Amino acid sequence: MTRINTNVPSMIAQQRLNRSGLDLQLRLERLSTGLRINRGKDDPAGLIISERLGTDIATIGQAIKNGERASSVIATTEGSLTEITDLLNSIKSLAVEAANTGALSDEERAANQLQIDSAIQSITRISNTASFGGLKLLDGSLDYITSGISSTEISDATITSASFISSSSVNVDVDVISSAQKGNLYLSGDNSGTGDGTILSQTTIQIRGPEGVRELVLTSGMTFQKVSDAVNALSELTGVEAALVNGNALSGLVFSSSAYGSDSFVSVERLDTPTTGNNWTLYRLDGNAAIPANGVPWGDPNLLSDVTRDEGADVSALINGILATGKGLNVSINSPSLGMELLLNESYATDPTLTTATFDITGGGSLFQLGPDITALQQTNIGIQSTSSENLGGTLVGTELQFLSSLSSGQANSLDSAAGRNDFSALQNIVDKSIDNVSILRGRLGAFERNVLDTNRRSLQTAFENLTASRSVIRDADFAKESSELTRAQILQSAGTSVLALANQQSQQVLQLLG
Repeated sequence: MTRINTNVPSMIAQQRLNRSGLDLQLRLERLSTGLRINRGKDDPAGLIISERLGTDIATIGQAIKNGERASSVIATTEGSLTEITDLLNSIKSLAVEAANTGALSDEERAANQLQIDSAIQSITRISNTASFGGLKLLDGSLDYITSGISSTEISDATITSASFISSSSVNVDVDVISSAQKGNLYLSGDNSGTGDGTILSQTTIQIRGPEGVRELVLTSGMTFQKVSDAVNALSELTGVEAALVNGNALSGLVFSSSAYGSDSFVSVERLDTPTTGNNWTLYRLDGNAAIPANGVPWGDPNLLSDVTRDEGADVSALINGILATGKGLNVSINSPSLGMELLLNESYATDPTLTTATFDITGGGSLFQLGPDITALQQTNIGIQSTSSENLGGTLVGTELQFLSSLSSGQANSLDSAAGRNDFSALQNIVDKSIDNVSILRGRLGAFERNVLDTNRRSLQTAFENLTASRSVIRDADFAKESSELTRAQILQSAGTSVLALANQQSQQVLQLLG
């Protein structure tokens, strides 16, 4: 090599030295950061997918935190509900003690009433003060807001869940397709002009209902009105009541279960041997058809005679086109988009010809974001009703809906009022319904935590682990490989430096030609 203006070997050595220097710098960067991809040029496609995975990991991590916070909210709520349950149990015990009027003085009953008043006030206080981070839990703030409910159609509505998808409100249509019925047995009052509306011969009957069984002796000539009075005097013990058909003894007498629904029944059975001239033949309408307005049509082919028992029927209704579960006058649904329980008004639940009842859910509820994407499919909305004494225990007493607050001093169902009418049944029913309200709410929240939050958290944690592992494979540096490559780069860098020095010295050998 005798040219000196251009040192080609030096240029080659410099290029190789620069390349080995860049490789050495790359290995040092990866080993110092622990990442294989530090900038886009390291792996453009890998950077894109790793960043997407990083976004998924971040949102899933937040979703896991959301679930954990939701569990904390529910745990706090249940702690307050547990205290309310204890207070309700104490009220039930005090009421049972007060019902023992033969062994309890007025002063003791008054002391029990003071304790009940205190417990009711404590229930309302807990309901109004239970909170989590400033979020009120049991005062109704997390309940749904409804509009347009008519009391002539729906006596009480409990909304458990509603999904507001692309809408600020949810319209609800309730269409009764099959009426609620009581168990009914009919006794004719038409005896061809002989003793119409009376018992023709002495008869012993056994009356059985959901509450128990009793026997009655009906004397010859006893009017149907007196029979009705005798049966009704025992209705608290049997769950069976009686009334004249259309208020007219000649139209007959109807024995009915006190409540509506398939769990209610009426049984009236004659115990003695029938005699000549006896008019004891009971009828029921096949399929629980409603009794006609003009009395019992004895020629109606739907009538079944010589029966002793009849069951009631649950109301059947469509809610937004979904067949609801009926139980007495109550209907309920639990679909992914809507969950509720409605207590229908008696007149509405027993007449399928009435127009569809309509109301709106305009907002409210407690929305939980359970997934990494803000969509309705990854959200759950549940309602938490108020547990104050004015909202617990809604029970129909006659035609009026009464609540736990009615057990306070001076109210309709206080101990003195119940003792005065010698009837503690309404008080007991309200307390039992209050306990059911709280228990069902606790069960619903527990089921939500166990079947939704816990399973969702485990699923998200699995996804978090797998996505993190996948991102690590793509982006993290393999230290064994990088250490090996670092050693190689260091050797090449040292060799390149030595070669460059040799290349630079090669041009000086031309001087030997000049002598």
